Amino acid sequence: MKNDYLLPVAIRCNNTEFLWGQRTYIMGIINVSPDSFSGDGLGKNIKAIVEQAKRFIAEGADIVDVGGESTRPESQPITAEEELRRVIPAIERLVVEISAPISIDTSKSVVAIRAIRAGAFMVNDVWGLKNDPKIAGVAADAGVPIVITSNQRNEPCQGDIVAEVISDLKKSMTLAKEYGVTEDNIIVDPGIGFGKTVGQNLELIRRLAELKSLGRPILLGTSRKSVIGLVLDLPLDQRLEGTAATVAIGIANGANIIRVHDVKQMVRVCRMSDAIIRRNRDEH
Repeated sequence: MKNDYLLPVAIRCNNTEFLWGQRTYIMGIINVSPDSFSGDGLGKNIKAIVEQAKRFIAEGADIVDVGGESTRPESQPITAEEELRRVIPAIERLVVEISAPISIDTSKSVVAIRAIRAGAFMVNDVWGLKNDPKIAGVAADAGVPIVITSNQRNEPCQGDIVAEVISDLKKSMTLAKEYGVTEDNIIVDPGIGFGKTVGQNLELIRRLAELKSLGRPILLGTSRKSVIGLVLDLPLDQRLEGTAATVAIGIANGANIIRVHDVKQMVRVCRMSDAIIRRNRDEH
């Protein structure tokens, strides 16, 4: 498949302009749930949330992604009310404390509405509009970018996973546009770890460049995920190098945004990868 697709148009998120293709952007993960899969949930500890966000920005993160509901496979759903109690105080405080844009990691339209009112400038829906399509309307009304993820947890793929993900994302993109989202404000995520086998996850990273056919920026979230633990037979606290490998290969294959827990280390991986792949450093 040809990889010489036109670069997506730049988008603005608060005071940050994302110029796709010039460099890789870093999304730092702020978990305010008590049961995060990676064990880094900060709960309602606002001081810890602010400290982590400030550290991420100092280390090179371009955006922070605040989520109040765990998305690990065995997690139990929480109510919108509980999710709001977790994320809104965090966002309201972060808006005052940091200048970088804030993303809300949610699949509930009511949470997205309140989060945007509190100061979020991006919506990150790991269910790709399947749980609550109205969330696309929320993003459209606010004029903010939305990340749509291909999630196979309810419908496991039995065939070509890359073809399935592309088809799934096309459907979500169409739905988003029906709700008024402009194409330029859509970011796609292949959904590593969401209802996919180890082999399927590896295949997606290997063939990530095929998602360029969608004409949208690609967000890749592999940080500390189970595919790394299963391949390397390592626990959560020993998946840094495995994450780095997926990030570097993901960038080589077209990832525009990397969503990570370990910002300092992954910023270095991104900068070195960009210097090689994007040739955006002076040659010596």
